[in-house]
Amino acid sequence: MNKVLEQWIEQSDNIVFFGGAGVSTESGIPDFRSERGLYSEVPEKMISHTYYVNHTAEFYRFYKDKMLFPDAKPNLTHYKLAELEKSGKLKAVITQNIDGLHQAAGSVNVLELHGSVHRNFCLKCRKMYPLKYILNDTNPIPLCVCGGQLKPDVVLYEESLDMEVLRAAVRYISAADMLIVGGTSLVVQPAASLISYYNGNKLVLINLSETPYDSYANLVITEKIGAALG
Repeated sequence: MNKVLEQWIEQSDNIVFFGGAGVSTESGIPDFRSERGLYSEVPEKMISHTYYVNHTAEFYRFYKDKMLFPDAKPNLTHYKLAELEKSGKLKAVITQNIDGLHQAAGSVNVLELHGSVHRNFCLKCRKMYPLKYILNDTNPIPLCVCGGQLKPDVVLYEESLDMEVLRAAVRYISAADMLIVGGTSLVVQPAASLISYYNGNKLVLINLSETPYDSYANLVITEKIGAALG
């Protein structure tokens, strides 16, 4: 682990972690905006609300093929964060990811800004379904037992974030004595602007590429997050 990062973690007892797609790339889940990311293959509009409504079957073909990784396992970063939470130092994980790997590694207080592929709901009766149901449904558009259409509980482009989750994220970040931001390019709003609520002097940014917030950080680490935290 980076020596300064290690020292700051030791000195802190109210740490918050805010992470993005780079946290899960080491589990074999591609990110979105890198050279080999998802958007190098398909346009962003395919995960928009408009596309889901107007081309639902096509949306689901893409969604099942490119966005679901049921066999993915947590990596070193996920386990390290779960360990920090168990020790009492880490108070919350705020994630832009929808893969559920933080919970799989043992993290309990996880705020999912963009929802989760593990939750799916009927647009008609609101009955909830697990990921396994979506994977096993052979219809072009997965259906509820009531006949209603199912929708993943993920935030698509053009949709709003859950305000309760967003407010909770602001509360945790505002109270933190250390904020670790990792695996995110910090270009997706409003999620990226959350770091502006941090009031401390131990803001750590860990990412392979530069971010728009590097100049605000107290420590910038340009490497894979697993290497930085390991």
